[in-house]
This record gives sequence, C-alpha cells and structure tokens, in this order.
Amino acid sequence: VQPNNYSTFYDDQRQNWSIMFESEKAAMDFSRQVCIAKCNSCPALDSVLYQDLLLGEGQGVEAGDSLEIAYTGWLFQNNGLGQVFDSNVNKDKLLRLKLGSGKVIKGWEEGMMGMKKGGRRYLIIPPAWAYGAQGVAGRVPPDSTLVFEVEVRRVKLVKECSGSDGQSVSSRDSLAPSPVPNSDGFSAD
Repeated sequence: VQPNNYSTFYDDQRQNWSIMFESEKAAMDFSRQVCIAKCNSCPALDSVLYQDLLLGEGQGVEAGDSLEIAYTGWLFQNNGLGQVFDSNVNKDKLLRLKLGSGKVIKGWEEGMMGMKKGGRRYLIIPPAWAYGAQGVAGRVPPDSTLVFEVEVRRVKLVKECSGSDGQSVSSRDSLAPSPVPNSDGFSAD
C-alpha cells in the first residue's frame, strides 16, 4: 500500500507491479483480498499474516508503546470472512493496550508492530497465535483462525532513556497528545 491509492507488489517472476485505484476504499478492498488469498495459498498457516490498508503517519510502534485501537474481529470460515465475533468500531470506547504487555492475544502483539498513528492493518491470525484449542466460550470456537481489521487512533510512545540529570527523557516524539493526562501507560480494558 502506497499513498494516493497505489498498491505495489512483486509477482512470482519478481517483476514489480503498481496499481492505482480510483478510491481509497477500492485500494483497501483489494488489499484485504490479497491478504485472504495469501492465507488460502498457505498449506498450514503458522504465523500471523498482515496487510497494511492505510500506512498512517509518524513513528512505527514498538513494544512498550501504548495504543488506542478501533477493531473488528471475524472468524475465518470457508476460506473467507465468517461472522463478526467482536468489534468496538461503533462504540464510544477504544481498546487501550500497551504493546508487548501480554494483555492481548500473541497475534495482535506480533501483527501490530511497526504500525503508525492513523494506520489501518488487516491481520489473519492462526489458532496458535490466538485462542488455541480452548477458544472463547460462546464467541470463538476452538482452533479458530481469526481475522482482524485494526486501526491505531492514538499512540503514546514510551521508549525512554535516562538524561544526564537522571530524569527520564523520551527519545521518541508522539504526534498525538496523551489521551490520559498524567498516565504512564494505559490499562487494558
């Protein structure tokens, strides 16, 4: 995914292709389908597949950074999207998490690394990186592959080093003001 509704990719002959779409929505729809096609072409999905839909701006997130996220999760069924099992898109509250804290499934921790504020990404997560053989009662059947579309709405970068006076100094700047004044991280809701 490139700015101005472009997607670029390499074919199996390593030839580079660029496609310009007439709208951002068309580019994102194409990118979603590419990710699903990648998943369906894997004999056994053993790691997280992800595809950027929108790149976002600023510094890529790393472990320790706090994020506020809008997301929708689907079950991956019959080689495509099944039913939605969770979403906060039409709710007032965003999901707050500290990347790398282990409060969300391993597939999110892995799949969200490097995202930027305003970025949107499509994740396909195999059972071993999600809820595994136990699933989630009434929502996620055992051994389910999950699909998420995640959007980073706010970022609080927390990579810090010690300054000469012993005070903690941020080595990365965030374009987003902290949504919680006076916090040193968000708790997972």
